Order: sequence, then C-alpha cells, then structure tokens
Amino acid sequence: MEQSDILRNLRIEQLTPMQEAARDAYQSDKDLVLLSPTGSGKTLAFLLPLVQSLKADVQGVQAVVLVPSRELALQIENVFKSMNVPFKSMNVPFKAMSCYGGRPAMDEHRTMRGINPAVIIGTPGRMNDHLRKQNFDTRFVTTLVIDEFDKCLEFGFHDEMAEVIGQLPALKKRVLLSATDAEEIPQFTGVGGGESSPQVVKLNFLSGETVSGRLDLQKVISPEKDKLETLYRLLCTLGDRSTLVFVNYRESVERTVAYLKSKKFPCDAFHGGMEQDDRERALYKFRNGSCPVLVSTDLAARGLDIPGIDNVVHYHMPVNEEAFTHRNGRTARWEARGSSFLLLHAEERLPDYLPEELSVFELPEQTPKPAKPRWTTLYIGKGKKDKLNKVDIVGFLYKKGGLVREDVGQVDVKEHYAFVAVRRSKVKQLLTLLRGEKIKGMKTLIEEAR
Repeated sequence: MEQSDILRNLRIEQLTPMQEAARDAYQSDKDLVLLSPTGSGKTLAFLLPLVQSLKADVQGVQAVVLVPSRELALQIENVFKSMNVPFKSMNVPFKAMSCYGGRPAMDEHRTMRGINPAVIIGTPGRMNDHLRKQNFDTRFVTTLVIDEFDKCLEFGFHDEMAEVIGQLPALKKRVLLSATDAEEIPQFTGVGGGESSPQVVKLNFLSGETVSGRLDLQKVISPEKDKLETLYRLLCTLGDRSTLVFVNYRESVERTVAYLKSKKFPCDAFHGGMEQDDRERALYKFRNGSCPVLVSTDLAARGLDIPGIDNVVHYHMPVNEEAFTHRNGRTARWEARGSSFLLLHAEERLPDYLPEELSVFELPEQTPKPAKPRWTTLYIGKGKKDKLNKVDIVGFLYKKGGLVREDVGQVDVKEHYAFVAVRRSKVKQLLTLLRGEKIKGMKTLIEEAR
C-alpha cells in the first residue's frame, strides 16, 4: 500500500520532517532511538514504516509494541486500524490488538486466536502473562517497539521489560521512542549494544522548536494553603475552554472533583485506580467537549491523543522537570498555542528548573458562574457487535431526533455500546423524541452518559 493511501485514510496531507526522518531511518538494519516533543506525531512516525514492513506470507505476530499505559495501547491500536493497511495480495487488512490489565486475559487470548494479529500492543505485565502462557507464537516477532521508553524503563518496570524481551528470540529491530532523553538505555533492551553504538540511529528532535515557545506560563497565587477555592475561581475565569488539572495523588483527584462538583462545576476524574470503563468515559467526554475539565494524576501526562487542550493547571507541583515537561505537552500541540498555570500559595516555592520571575495571572474580583459545556454525551446501549456503526447513529439522530449536522459532534462506537456528542440545548427534546424508538430495528437504552 502506498504511503499516500495511508495518509489519505488518516486524513493527513503530509508527514512532518521528524516523521520523514524516522521513516527513512527505519529502512536501515540498525536499531532506532527517536526523541521528539509530546504532540509531535511519534505514533505515526513508527507505525507508518512498521506496517509497510509487514509480510503478507507470515501468519502470526510480527511486531510487539510495549507501552506504559492502557490508554496509549488503545490509541496506537486505533491509529493502526485507521491506516487500514491490507495484505499486499489480498483485500484484507492486517490486524492489530491491544493487551492490558483490568480485563480478563482469557478474553484477549480468544481475540488473538480469532483475528490472528500481525501487531500486538500491550503493557509489560499483561504481555508477560500472554508470553508465559504461550498464547501467541513468537517465532516471527522480528520487531520490538518501546513507546515512552523512559517511563517503561522506570523502577518497577525493569524486571517485567527484561522478561518480555527475553521471550522474543527472533528480534531483529528495536525502536525506542520518548519525549524526553534518558541518561542511558539499559543493556537488556538489546538496542545495538548502547545508543552510541554504530548499530543505532538516534534522532533527537528535542533541541528544535519545543512547546515552550508556544506556551504561556503563569502563576496563580492562592491566599490559602488549601487551594481548592482558588482553583474553582481560576476554572470559572477560563470558561468552557478545555483544561487539564494535574494533582499528584489519586485521593487528591477524588477530593478535587468532589469539591468542584459541589460548586456545580462540570468536571471528571481520571486516575489509575478507576475502572477501565469509567476512565474511557471520562476521556471521551473530555475529548468531545461535553466535560471541559479533567482532573488527573500524571497518568494523563503521557500517551493521550487529545487535540485542542487549551490549558494545563498544576494544582500540585510535579515531582521533577521531566514530569513538568510531559504535563505541559498536553497543550500547545503541533502549531497551536496553550497556557499553563501554576497554582501556588504564598509560602510555596517554585522548583529550581523554573524562572523565579513568572508573571502572575490575576483573578477577577467577581468570579464568573461556571460555564455550561456546549455539548452533552449520549450513551447508546448497542455497538459494533450489534452491527451498529456511525452512519446508523447519525442517520437515526437526524431522522428520529430532528437534529441537523451542527447538532451532532464526535461519535464513538465501541463493541457493546456507543457514545455521541450532541448539542446541549437539544438534549431534552431529543430524548423525548427518541423515547420508544428503535435504532436499526433494535430497542436499546439511550440516555445521558453519567
């Protein structure tokens, strides 16, 4: 399949210089280390040459992609599917699947047997689970990709990573990607004997234009050590603009969200202790604009493809400069501009890696009322397994719900259910019109997503 066809499927006009450099470097027999800022398109940078290297005559897994989180695994899987790359001699797409904790490994094994994936994307722990049980054949796995490798190689992942790599005996190419540089790459990765080896191509795009040139960094002073009221005032001032609030602990996420909701402020929580479905629902509502504020731990600082985030708020200071970089990388992506706010009380000192003289964002004396989002997310209790697709949903909302094109936003169809963003002002009338109606001949639950 030609590169132009893949880019057309992805609705991308052309590659960036970084993506072109990665594509060209991938063609050599050497291992590849790619360093590039958050939001610069690293997923496509490795997926494009990877899928073009897949062999149609190999019936089995050819590449393993290791990632630190389930959200990043799902994102990569979705990009792969959107590329729609077919076998060279057949009109059947290559398959990819993601594997991660929080759901039964047996279900994943059934999927493996059913679709025979060419690429498996997974977290280290779950990947080890499948490898120990010999759930897929490793004889043809010649490519290993480690995305966000600096995070994957942190303490706690070392042993799991080493075990995964030790069970892939046929590896010929290793690709490591990150938005920050690592002091050294552990030997167990097998990357060319070290990144300075002649067997490694290292592409460093971190020294070029970074997010800092497009990021407006300001501090907000809280008169109290408990900064919740100041956060509320700041968010009300920012209106309905997309904002990601970072705190350092799961308990702090829950406390912050509870406080904001008690003040009738629309927001959702996101952290590693939540159930998978709840995390996916929160992300979806944040992406489609029906929930403008997401309060999260640093789990949301990496691997999430959420376009158009206007603001990042640091309620707690991050643990180090690297974490600060990743957090801020959620906004000012590609060529866009963004704002980052540091919430500080009077006695709180700035970290050494920040300039002492930061401009102060002054909050208005009269706090505006919380802005209502323009969109609401509807839940539909049918999905792909019921042969329901986006066209069916949009047509149903137009015909039975009286909506027009401008009233319908993002539509996302899962295996057993679907989400759709609709204009908030039309929701009550819409649900009344849809009461008792069948979608594609099926009775199902249609309600606001909670």
